[in-house]
Amino acid sequence: MPAPTPRPADTAPPGLPGLDPRHSHVLTDARGASWHYLDNGPELAARGHEPVGTVLAVHGNPTWSYLWRRLVADALDAADAGAPAWRVVAVDQLEMGLSQRTGEHRPLARRVADLGAFTDALGLTGPVVTLGHDWGGVVSLGWAVDHPDLLAGVALLNTAVHQPDDAPVPAPLRLALAGPVHRLGTRTTRAFLETTLSLARPRLAADVAAAYRLPYLAADERDGIEGFVADIPTGAAHPSAPELDRIAAGVARLTVPAVLLWGPHDPVFSDRYLDDLVRRLPHAHVHRFADAGHLIAEDADWTPAVLRFVSELTGPSAASNTPPSAPADESAAPFVPLWAALDARADDDAPAVLDMTTQGADGRPFTASWRALDRQVRRIAAGLHGIGVRRGDRVSLLVEPGPTLTALVYACLRIGAVVVVADAGLGVRGLTRAQRGAWPRFVVAQRKGLAAARALGWPGVRISAEPLAPAVRRALGVTHELVDVARAGEGQPLPPEPGADDEAAVLFTSGSTGPAKGVVYRHAELSALRDALAAHFDVGPGTGLVTGFAPFALLGPALGTRSVTPVMDVSSPATLTARAVADAVTASDARIVFLSPAAILHVVDTADALDDADRAALARVRTFLSTGAPISAGLLGSAAALMPSATPHTPYGMTECLLVTDITLEGIRDAATAPDAGVCVGRPVGGGEVLVSALDADGDATGAPSADPGVLGEVLVRAGHLKERYDRLWLTDLAAERDTPPGRWHRTGDVGHLDDQGRLWIEGRLAHVLRTADGPLAPVGPEQHVERVPAVRRAAVVGVGPAGVHQAVAVVETTDTTRRPGLAPDDLAAAARAASPVPLAAVLAVPRMPTDVRHNSKIDRTRLARWADGVLTGGRVGQP
Repeated sequence: MPAPTPRPADTAPPGLPGLDPRHSHVLTDARGASWHYLDNGPELAARGHEPVGTVLAVHGNPTWSYLWRRLVADALDAADAGAPAWRVVAVDQLEMGLSQRTGEHRPLARRVADLGAFTDALGLTGPVVTLGHDWGGVVSLGWAVDHPDLLAGVALLNTAVHQPDDAPVPAPLRLALAGPVHRLGTRTTRAFLETTLSLARPRLAADVAAAYRLPYLAADERDGIEGFVADIPTGAAHPSAPELDRIAAGVARLTVPAVLLWGPHDPVFSDRYLDDLVRRLPHAHVHRFADAGHLIAEDADWTPAVLRFVSELTGPSAASNTPPSAPADESAAPFVPLWAALDARADDDAPAVLDMTTQGADGRPFTASWRALDRQVRRIAAGLHGIGVRRGDRVSLLVEPGPTLTALVYACLRIGAVVVVADAGLGVRGLTRAQRGAWPRFVVAQRKGLAAARALGWPGVRISAEPLAPAVRRALGVTHELVDVARAGEGQPLPPEPGADDEAAVLFTSGSTGPAKGVVYRHAELSALRDALAAHFDVGPGTGLVTGFAPFALLGPALGTRSVTPVMDVSSPATLTARAVADAVTASDARIVFLSPAAILHVVDTADALDDADRAALARVRTFLSTGAPISAGLLGSAAALMPSATPHTPYGMTECLLVTDITLEGIRDAATAPDAGVCVGRPVGGGEVLVSALDADGDATGAPSADPGVLGEVLVRAGHLKERYDRLWLTDLAAERDTPPGRWHRTGDVGHLDDQGRLWIEGRLAHVLRTADGPLAPVGPEQHVERVPAVRRAAVVGVGPAGVHQAVAVVETTDTTRRPGLAPDDLAAAARAASPVPLAAVLAVPRMPTDVRHNSKIDRTRLARWADGVLTGGRVGQP
C-alpha cells in the first residue's frame, strides 16, 4: 500500500451543530507539525475576561475536539455570568480530527510528547487542568505527570491507565484488534467509528453524528484510528506498555485536585477502570451519571461539573499540589469502635446472636455466645486478611441475617474492610447497579447470591458463605469458602485497627425515590449511631433486640446486647407474622422489638394465631419501634395492643441518617389534635438538629434554612451519625449540601414543617410536590383527609398537567379491593372530593398502590402521576 499523502491541519467548517467556527484555530509547532484546536481564549479577551487558568482537553479514539464543544461555549457563558474565566483549549491529536495527517505511527509515548510540543508552541502557562476521555485520558495524564509545575488539577471522563492482569482487554477492543478485522474495521471501513457513535444514549442526532464523521470520511483519513487501536497495550510485551505503566505510577503520585466523571454503561471502560483510578486518586471527586455510557460527553449534562470543579481551583494555591485535608471530627467524645462491646464480652458465654431458622439438637434456635462470636469474628478477620483483604477494600455481603452475617460484618470492620450492603429487595436490576457502582473487590454470598454474581458478571473475588460441592464451586466461579477462610485464620494475628475517619460501610438506599444510592459511613458515624440508639432507647447488656428491619439487626453486638431476626423473608417485610415475632421474643427474652410498617401490618393481621404463651412473651417487651416509613396511629396502636407493656415509638430517619427524630404513640395522639398537615414525627434525638428551607412559588427549596414554625420547605438534618457522603455521586452530594449552614448538614429531599413545639411534620417528598397555579402543594395533608373516607385504605395525591398549573388528582386503594384500575365510582369520587381540602380534578382507583420493596409502604407517587396523566389524556388504562 502506498504511503499516505501528508495533509496539513485545517479549521472546522461553519455549520457544525454546537460549534462556533470562531473557536477553531490552527497552529504549527516547532517541529513543523500542524494542529487543529478549539480555543475560547480570544473570545474571552474580546469580552473583557482575563482567564484564571486553562483547561487542556484531549479527545480519544475515534472522536475529535468536537467532543468538547459544549465546554468551550459553556465556559464563556459562565465567565459572562460572573464565574471565574477559564480558557478551554481542546486539541485534535495528530493523525486525528482536523489536525495534520503525517502518515507516521504514533505510539503512546510519542503522543504524550506530541501534546507537550503543542502546548509549548501555544505558550501555555499555568494553572492548567487537564481533561481527557478514552485514550485521550491517558495522553492528558501523561502530560499532567510531565508538567507538575503547571498542573492545577486533572479531570477525566471514561478512560483507563491500567489493564489488570486478571482481566482480559474489553471484548470490543479484542475484536477490533483481531487479525484482519483490525484494518478492515478501523481503516478500510467506518465500522469502528460507527460502533463508537452508536454507543451514545440516546442515539446521536443525525447532524451531530455527521459532525463526528467529518474528519474520517475517507479511508486514508482513518490511519490514526487504526494506529490508535493497534497501540492498545494488551500485555507487558506491548511496545507502549512501559509508557502506560510510567503514567499509571505517576498518576498515583499526583496530589492535585481531581474529578472523575463516569458513564457506567460503557462496554469498553467499565467501572473496573473507575475503581482503579479511584485507588490511584483517592482524593478525587467522583460522579457516576446513572444513564450515561462511553460517550458521556454526549449522554450527560457534564459541563457544569467541570466548571464547578475548576471554579474552586482559582488563586495562588491552584498549582500547589497540596493534598486534601482529612475530615474534621465533630464529636467531642473519644472514639470507641463498634466492636468494643464484643471485645469486652469475649469471655462471656451468654447468648449474643440467635438464628431462628436453624435449630440445635435440643430443638431450640441455634445460639452463638459472645465468646463464640468473638472467636469467629477474629478467625474470619484474620482469614480474610490472609487471602488479601486489606484496609479500604470493599467486601459485598450477600448473606441472610443471622450469626454468619453478623460475624462477617464485624470481621470486615475489624480489619478496616468496607462492607457493602444492598437490599435483596432492590431486585436483580437494582442489585446489579449497586454491585457495579460500589465495585467490591470481594463478594461473600450464599448460593443464590453467587449464582447471580456469576450470571450477571458482578465484580469481586467470590467467597461462598456455605460449603459447596466441587462441581458447584467451579460452576459459580468461587475462589474461597468461608469455612476454609475462618479455619486458616485460627490463631493468626490481626492487622492494626482502623481509625474513626476510615470508611466502614456503603449502605444502599431503598430505591423508592429513584435509583438506589450508595451511602458511605465512616467508623466515626457508625459509632455515633450506636451511641445515639443506646442512649435514647436505653439499650444495655440485658436488653435484647428482636429486629425485622435489616439495618438494625447488625447493631446488637455493637450495643453489647443479644439480637435475633425472626423467621421471615428479609427482602419482603410483609412476610413477618405475629407468631414469628413472639417466637423470637421468647427465644431471646428481648425487651426491644424493631419492625417496619409493612411488617407491622402483617403482624397485626396474623395476631389471631397467637396463643397465651405467645401473648405472655410479647407482654414482656418494654420498647417497640416502627422504623423505615410513617405509620398511622391506628396501626401503631393495634401493634401496641399486642405488646401492652411496651412504649411504642416511630423514629424518623433515612439511610443517610438512620435516626433523626422520634415520637411515641402518645405523642402521635397528642399531635392529632393539632391543625398541622402531614405526619408528626416528633423532635430531634441523639444530638441531632432539624431546619427547614422554605419552598418558593415554583416549589423549589430556596429559602434560608431556619427553625421558624409553620414554614413549608425541604427538611435539613444534622447529627454526629449523619453519613459521610454518597458513594461516587459527587454532584448528588453537592445538591444535598447546597446552601446549608456551617457544619455537616444534609438536605433530605423530604418536605414538611416545624411547629411551635419544635416537632417536625413530614408532608411528602420534594419531587412529589405539586406545582399549582396557587403555589406549591405538599401531598400528604390532602391524602390524610381523603383517607378518612371509610372506603379508602390508602390515598396518593399527585399532579397532572404542566408544572406550574398542576391539577390535583387523588389515586385511592380501597378497603374492598378494586377490580380494575381507572376512574373511581361516582359515590367514592364524591366522598373523596368532599373530604379533600383542595379541589380534585379526578379521583382514580387502583387495586394496589405501587410501593417500594424494602418497606412495602412508600407509595411511588412519581409512577402514579405518570399513570394518572396517561389515563386522563386518553391513554391505555393498565396497572400503574
